[in-house]
Amino acid sequence: MGSGIPAFAGQPRVVRENIEWLDVWVPDVNAHGLPRVLLLGDSITRGYGPEVEQKLKGKAYVARLATSKSLGDPALLAEVKLVLGETHFDVIHFNNGLHGWDYTEQEYAQAFPDLVRTLRQGARGAKLIWATTTPVREAGQLNQLSPRTERVKTRNRMAGEIAAREHIPVDDLFRLVEDHPEYYGKDGVHFNSQGVAAEATQVAGKIQEVLK
Repeated sequence: MGSGIPAFAGQPRVVRENIEWLDVWVPDVNAHGLPRVLLLGDSITRGYGPEVEQKLKGKAYVARLATSKSLGDPALLAEVKLVLGETHFDVIHFNNGLHGWDYTEQEYAQAFPDLVRTLRQGARGAKLIWATTTPVREAGQLNQLSPRTERVKTRNRMAGEIAAREHIPVDDLFRLVEDHPEYYGKDGVHFNSQGVAAEATQVAGKIQEVLK
């Protein structure tokens, strides 16, 4: 669980984890001729990102922004603005949902439109793809879903409703891995090589659909 940062009058409540991190990877900065894709997410995105990059080699330049910041935390938008301010992207495949558990689902949903707005303002004309958050399993008992998965389902439903209103296509990674405990690593959150390969194949396919 995270710890709260005191909010001043008129400012949002900020919740942080004990360790926060940010991973930005932008290859082929000086290259031209292919569309640029940004994978925005967390450690799940960081896991499948390199394989997506390989699958789209020769078709797109694939960058990633993986972070522990969650919807509701203004720092997430600041990190997104930083990356979008340096590079223009034609497609943004984005997810956020496995961090920020101290935020309520209502706070999560209220912050989602701000992320969409930030993406559209920072990457004008870019095509957006929303990726659903993946289930959480019980560590050591991968055949069982963690109770936290119910919160994931609620967040996915809320985000999906907003994505539909905003005409943003959805990459349903939750459904892809829901019935495949064999895709998971021992912690029940992250994926093994088989799971990463399945995710990368679907993500690359969704991106190719919007690049046509």
